[in-house]
Amino acid sequence: MERVYLDHAATSPMHPDVIEEMTTVMKETFGNPSSIHSFGRASRHLVDHARTIIAESIHAEYNEIIFTSGGTEADNLAIIGTAEANMEKGKHIITAQTEHHAVLHACEFLESKGFEVTYLPVDHSGRIRLKDLQKELRDDTILVTIMFGNNEVGTLQPIMEIGEIVKDHQAYFHTDAVQAFGLTKIDVKKLGVDLLSVSGHKINGPKGIGFLYAHKRVDLKPGLYGGEQERKRRAGTENVPAIVGLGKAVELARNSIEKKHALLFGLKGLLKGTLADEGVEFKENGSLEHGLPHVLNLSFPGTDVESMLMNLDMSGIAVSSGSACTAGSIEPSHVLVAMYGKQSEKSRNSIRFSFGLGNTEEQIEWAAHEVASIVKRLTT
Repeated sequence: MERVYLDHAATSPMHPDVIEEMTTVMKETFGNPSSIHSFGRASRHLVDHARTIIAESIHAEYNEIIFTSGGTEADNLAIIGTAEANMEKGKHIITAQTEHHAVLHACEFLESKGFEVTYLPVDHSGRIRLKDLQKELRDDTILVTIMFGNNEVGTLQPIMEIGEIVKDHQAYFHTDAVQAFGLTKIDVKKLGVDLLSVSGHKINGPKGIGFLYAHKRVDLKPGLYGGEQERKRRAGTENVPAIVGLGKAVELARNSIEKKHALLFGLKGLLKGTLADEGVEFKENGSLEHGLPHVLNLSFPGTDVESMLMNLDMSGIAVSSGSACTAGSIEPSHVLVAMYGKQSEKSRNSIRFSFGLGNTEEQIEWAAHEVASIVKRLTT
């Protein structure tokens, strides 16, 4: 049976060049980067090189890159670390209802510690309204955290405009760029971003590694205590092979943004076009004007998420929904609920397709015909 992977927003396969570089490091370079002897210096050189590549990719300074275990830790360090270090200035935080749970749960944790969090609503495309942000910004606001591109529907937020609003305020501006990084050109200086989170396994790098960009002016309380790694901001011996892999993945992504952008938008259009030719009824969730090229969230009227996912998996097609599956029941996607309301059928009949490395036009056409067959079977 043919199997097609269309869940790249969940995780992506590692690029062969990343695997090769990591394998070489694991075979040849094992020293602790904190050691001053030649073995340690060899590892330190690799870490420094990766940090330089990453900093250049977002137009940041070398010392503004903090290696983490992934996007979740980067989000937590940015949000909790900033809040705890700046609580004497205020205890108010602004975020959006459609954020990744790494952000939402970090904010909920801070609420339990006495912080106040404002959760901005979104419109039907999944974008916040800038007037809402301006209205909610207060003298005691210390952090605004709005994701760059949504992981479920692909909607891009107006990051530059948010940066303009926040630039003359005491609040720091954090963005979770896990889905957008590598597919959208990012210049943290032009965007006015103070903190930015990235995960390696979403850009064809290894799992268990990511980074947080933190502007040199940001006052950040560490989330881990131990050694003085990462300039005392993130203790723990550096995972040298993973850092090298992340650096290589960033380099590859940076050199192929435009080509990849066009390719993935083409695959997205091909899937929609083939479904339309098959006479399948569907509606696209998210912003048609402001969207990531690799995420396509479709609502199929008359179906339900559980049956669709099961049938697609049996056909060899790997996709997902924004729903959390638990013991025979599926909770509606919090993103779609925020966009359409709790009663909307879209929160219970929508599927996320996401494209990436290894996908071909032939795969997408085949998958679209399979999807069409399943939808017709489930709705007749």
